[in-house]
Amino acid sequence: MVRFVDFANLCMALSKAPRAWFGKFSQAIERFGMIKGKSDHSVFYKRSEKGIILLVVYVDDIVITGSDTAGIVSLKTFLHSQFQTKDLGTLKYFLGVEVIRSKKGILLSQRKYILDLLTETGKLGAKPCNTPMIPNSQLTSEGELFDDPERYRRLVGKLNYLTVTRPDIAYSVSIVSQFMASPTIDHWKAVEQILNYLKGAPGRGIVYQNHGHMNIECFADADYAGSKENRRSTTGFCVFFGGNLISWKSKKQNVVSRSSAESEYRAMAQATCEILWIYHILDEIGLKASIPAKLWCDNQAALHIAVNPVFHE
Repeated sequence: MVRFVDFANLCMALSKAPRAWFGKFSQAIERFGMIKGKSDHSVFYKRSEKGIILLVVYVDDIVITGSDTAGIVSLKTFLHSQFQTKDLGTLKYFLGVEVIRSKKGILLSQRKYILDLLTETGKLGAKPCNTPMIPNSQLTSEGELFDDPERYRRLVGKLNYLTVTRPDIAYSVSIVSQFMASPTIDHWKAVEQILNYLKGAPGRGIVYQNHGHMNIECFADADYAGSKENRRSTTGFCVFFGGNLISWKSKKQNVVSRSSAESEYRAMAQATCEILWIYHILDEIGLKASIPAKLWCDNQAALHIAVNPVFHE
């Protein structure tokens, strides 16, 4: 017997399933007394005299941490009574990210993810290189098309996820991501350059340490008309909290800047939005960052515009 299914309605139901699950989970966790974060809805927190409990959820994967040990045990018991949960103990591996603890701090890396990626692409025995992109190279849409664009898109997508712990490839990955529709052989060579760079140090990651302060600092920069395709500039910034790198981005600007000062000012504006978002998250969970935050920029014209409201027009 063949049963016909309304495929459109089935797809609609499946697309709503994650939202329904998150709604049910949120209701349950809020009954326990957890508060959903306003700045990030995947973060739940609960403050008490004993400390704080933090919970981060990604689909059905959950990370729980905090200073209230007894409260964490109660939360685990509550979750087990509401859902079929499994306590995997101390966090060591989460969504492809490895967590390694030592006396120096906590290291986040994606070593296994990189090795699997190199094995899949046949680059495990490739010769390593020192840079993720050839210096002063300019990629354009012109050239001979790559014969397997689907392979290119899958690989660039995996490299995008790798930027979670590898900010050193953020710029080069953002460049190759701009040619997903019609990749050429030159674009594929640029992707291979990134893989060869990763081969040199697959275990490299980010170390988080206690530096003894709670300052927020951000370094912002932009290149002026760096793209030969449309003359748009690229924004780059990295945000540090307590001396540790917590946020970074490299992205082409949405409009064409008519001067280097304008491109730098747009980068500062985007970095400011990121700083405010981070500050609100920290304030919600009870971490008081030092005020004011420092935003570093090397363009004097952009700095003069920022401090003089008359020139804002």
